[in-house]
Amino acid sequence: EVQLVESGGGLVQPGGSLRLSCSASGFSFDGLGATWVRQSPEKGTEWLSTFYTYENSTFVAASVRGRFTISVDSAKTTLYLQMNDLKPEDTAVYYCAADEYYRGDYQNLYDYWGKGALVNVSS
Repeated sequence: EVQLVESGGGLVQPGGSLRLSCSASGFSFDGLGATWVRQSPEKGTEWLSTFYTYENSTFVAASVRGRFTISVDSAKTTLYLQMNDLKPEDTAVYYCAADEYYRGDYQNLYDYWGKGALVNVSS
């Protein structure tokens, strides 16, 4: 079955860290842009970061730059998002997604979309 499954979410205090993982099954991220997106009632859908595996380049949204780091394992089947110095406004459901092209905030345009992991930043 072709799917993306996120893990590593949970409750964390402000200033804390979490690392999200996203496992691909039935395909790999090779040749694709592997992306993290989050959704919250306050901000809607927000693109965070993309790792283009075919050129080993990364792009990060200004809102999380310097705090969030995207990476992919050598097998190109697991995507990570290291999140440091978390803030209450980072509370959201985090999704991984993949597509050959940049799709930004547009969930319906991605070829692959995960099930989501809830991150709750609260004291």
